[in-house]
Amino acid sequence: MIYQAQPPLEFIPPAFNPLLLRFVHLFLPTWIRTQTPITQIEAENVEVLANLYHQFQEGKIRFLLAFRHPKTEDPFALVYLLSQLVPKAARQQGIAFKHPIHAHFIYDRGIPLWAGDYVGWLASNLGGTPIQRGKADWTGLRSARDLFANGKFPMSAAPEGATNGLSEIISPLEPGIAQMGFWCAEDLQKAGRTEQVLIVPVGIKYSYVDAPWNAIAQLLDDLAIASGLPVDTTPHSQIPDLESMYPRLLTLAEHLLSLMEQFYTRFYHLKLSAVPEEVTDRNQALALRLQALLSAALEIAEQYFNVQPKGQVSDRCRRVEQAGWNYIFREEYKDIKGLSAVERALGDRVAEEANARMWHMRLVESFVAVSGNYIREKPTVERFAETVLILWKMIAQIKGDKSFQRPTLGKQRVKLTIGEPISVSECYPVYKGSRLGARQAVADLTNDLQQAMESLL
Repeated sequence: MIYQAQPPLEFIPPAFNPLLLRFVHLFLPTWIRTQTPITQIEAENVEVLANLYHQFQEGKIRFLLAFRHPKTEDPFALVYLLSQLVPKAARQQGIAFKHPIHAHFIYDRGIPLWAGDYVGWLASNLGGTPIQRGKADWTGLRSARDLFANGKFPMSAAPEGATNGLSEIISPLEPGIAQMGFWCAEDLQKAGRTEQVLIVPVGIKYSYVDAPWNAIAQLLDDLAIASGLPVDTTPHSQIPDLESMYPRLLTLAEHLLSLMEQFYTRFYHLKLSAVPEEVTDRNQALALRLQALLSAALEIAEQYFNVQPKGQVSDRCRRVEQAGWNYIFREEYKDIKGLSAVERALGDRVAEEANARMWHMRLVESFVAVSGNYIREKPTVERFAETVLILWKMIAQIKGDKSFQRPTLGKQRVKLTIGEPISVSECYPVYKGSRLGARQAVADLTNDLQQAMESLL
């Protein structure tokens, strides 16, 4: 949370440091083992990626790794894939290439604001380039575009734009990845270069080594207490399982929804759509109530920032976020020392109010991909745990907890799956034909990537 008006966010230029990368590669296995719940990382179709890197280093292709982004631990798994698993697959195939195997990457410029300035330094020195979400960040886009066409390594980015907390549901993809692919093809053609441009989908899925039902039961108790629900403290001989825990989860979710509905109707005077009487299924009713609540919560921020409620929930979140940053990081504050005390105090008041309105958007952001059927469609401990952790995040945000480090419920395995490359170059003639063709080509490529990533689930 930022409570003071500040100068505009400065661009953090990529400044790749090979010595730092070497240190990261050496230290990464220890870090993963001691600082994350991950105990094993495996990958499927790694030989595809090894061959792509070989072609990249021979100057035949440029490519971007479009990876799923369910959790904040994803980057560790990806670096492990490139530093450990790809070289191993290359040796098995007799492929020789130059080291290191790495990727430039795009990250959200806002991450150093909550994670610390050192994260921006680290990302820069590992070859990352920042983008401010929700706006036409031309400086960031030019940097990413240049790296795609001319960088020492391939690119990597999360086309979902943010984590959604769910291993088996992909949020709607942002069109920026497809657009960058066409820009790269355009830049290569203008330079008279013959490399083919590809986008490579990468799936990431987490599973528990042992089903952590006891940890989930304890977390549900904690969340129930925090939300005012009674908790049965009598000893039970039965080991918790999905059948016994699911009604508790539904009750907690319904109670939290009721609290938030009362909050927004009483203090923000919003009218929420009622669930039709013919809907008797608890899950379906829950989903309808949730969508109505998310839309209402976003309206609070949109009305304040004078942002039109257009598009999907994720699109609305991005526009609210950028509007909030514009209220906090202001052009007229470039010369902050030249402002009077009153001007600075008024700016701080605006920043404080902007933060308060963005709080509603942050609540919504956690539920962008949530539906009422996620567990029922496939009743696994992974899906159950992910849903409980999303509720934990919601309660943590309501309580104003400063740390958003999610509870560790148990040790996990990670499986990465390399999908078939999607050719951007083959679509480029349609893209360059006309403005209408360009828009359609971006939409079609984004849809192809969405389907490819969903197939990796």
